[in-house]
Amino acid sequence: MALAALERDPAGGGLFASPVPPSCRSCPCVLGVDEAGRGPVVPFFVVWGLCMGVGDSKTLSESERERRFGLLEAAGGLLGWALQVLPPQHISACMQQRSKYNLNELSHDTATELIQHVLDNGVQVAEVFLDTVGPAEKYEAKLRGRFPGLEITVRPKADALFPIVSAASICAKVARDRAVKCWNFTEDLGDDIDRDYGSGYPNDPKTKEWLRRNLQPVFGFPGLVRFSWGTAQELLRHGGDGK
Repeated sequence: MALAALERDPAGGGLFASPVPPSCRSCPCVLGVDEAGRGPVVPFFVVWGLCMGVGDSKTLSESERERRFGLLEAAGGLLGWALQVLPPQHISACMQQRSKYNLNELSHDTATELIQHVLDNGVQVAEVFLDTVGPAEKYEAKLRGRFPGLEITVRPKADALFPIVSAASICAKVARDRAVKCWNFTEDLGDDIDRDYGSGYPNDPKTKEWLRRNLQPVFGFPGLVRFSWGTAQELLRHGGDGK
């Protein structure tokens, strides 16, 4: 199972994929791309592409996402998936480099790499559906220029509009759930490691409190934290007293 490698080393990130079903190499298929983890300060950024769909994954519990992901895996003779995991330190390094490289550009490039990976593996992609990152028209035009032979559709809330993107959304969130749950803290956080970081989003009081508790005066936050996010930078500047 490909996700077992992610669970062993979530900090390493990288590309993970199922075997390509023979039918995807012989028949035209559609690809859905969605992500999970763009917003959190204690995050992973994950993008998935695959050929299947269910409902809007944001309305599902973690256990229900796991159940439906199991159904997707069981249909491996017809469905394939791929994901790219970008861990927090990679995201922060990209965003803080001298030449500006923002999160939208990083997202666009990652989705492009995923689509190219699928094409390089012989999948007969006819259409691609994506949830937008930034203005939908510009993103769609950018992808059409990169993949002129494909029919590209980019829409806001695409995971609620297109079943194929809904399936991608579920897989992305399952991968993020597992990666965060299996994160191995290399820092010395004591015998009873504090994993009560809430949703991970900057406006979550529980997340902010976790950041304050785990801020080391000299070395900053544990590696799970996206240092480039404004919430983390504010706390660093004020020694944990940021608002």
